[in-house]
Amino acid sequence: MGEATVRTREGRTAAPPPTEERVDRPPAVRGALRKLRAPRRPRLWFEVLLIAVSYAVYSAVRNAVPEQRAAALRNADWVWRTEHSLNIAVEHTVNRAVDSVTWLIVGMNYYYATLHFVLTVAVLVWLYRWHSGRYAAARLALFATTAVALIGYYLYPLAPPRLMDGTGFIDTVVKHHTWGSMASGNLADMSNQYAAMPSMHIGWSAWCGITVAMLVRRRWLKVLAVLYPVATLVVIVSTANHFWLDAVGGMLCLAFGFGCSAAWYGGLPSRLSRHVAVGGAQAHP
Repeated sequence: MGEATVRTREGRTAAPPPTEERVDRPPAVRGALRKLRAPRRPRLWFEVLLIAVSYAVYSAVRNAVPEQRAAALRNADWVWRTEHSLNIAVEHTVNRAVDSVTWLIVGMNYYYATLHFVLTVAVLVWLYRWHSGRYAAARLALFATTAVALIGYYLYPLAPPRLMDGTGFIDTVVKHHTWGSMASGNLADMSNQYAAMPSMHIGWSAWCGITVAMLVRRRWLKVLAVLYPVATLVVIVSTANHFWLDAVGGMLCLAFGFGCSAAWYGGLPSRLSRHVAVGGAQAHP
C-alpha cells in the first residue's frame, strides 16, 4: 500500500507515470517580469514629468559633485600628455584657428549652450509621436547613459582645456562675451566646471544621431543624423570645453546605455516594433 513504484510481469520496477503538475507553465514572477518589460504606449503627462524631473536631478547631482580643482587639473595634465603620446593632441590648434573667425566661434558658443538639450528633447518627442513601440527602449538607453556619466564625474574630476594653466587655450565664451556655456563667464558658479569626463554633449548627440539614423528611411536624413555628433565633436573641441578623450568617454557611456536597453527589452530600439496598440500588443514592425 502506498508504494510509489509498480511491478512489471518480469518483476522489474517501473517508474510511476509522470504527473501533470509541472507543465511548461512560466512562474507568476516570470510572467509579471515579461509584462513589465514589454513596450507600452507612453503617456504624455508621465513622460513630460519624468524628463523634467530626470533632467533636474541630473543637473543637481552633476553640480553637487565636489569641485576638486587640484585633482581636476592633474587629470587634465595627464589627459593632455596622453593625447600627445597618441599624436592626437590638436585641440589647441583647433581652438585658436576657429576662434579667429568671430561669427563661427560665436555660433559654436550658442550651439554648445543650447543644441544638445533642444535636439535631444526633439528626438524624444519624435519617438513618442511616431515610434511609440521604440520610445521606452530609446529613453532607457539615454537615461542609463546619463546615469553612468554621473559616476564618472564623481570618480574622475577633470578640468576642461580652457581652465588649464599655461597651455594657451582660449575660453571663447569669456573672450566673445557670449553665454555659450554655464561653465564659463558669469554663470560659472552655477555649474560644476570640473565635470568634463565623460562628455554628455557627445553622449546625447550620438544617441540622437544613432537613434534617428537607424529609424529613418531617407538617406539625406541619415546623413544629417550622423553629421550631428560629428559637428558636436568639432564644437566641444573648438570652444575648449573638452578633450578628444572626453568624447571617447561619452561614447563608452552610450554603449553602456544601449546595452542596458537591449538587455531589458531584448533588442535595440530599432529592432522593436514601431507602434504599440492601445491594449499593449505590438504592431507595425
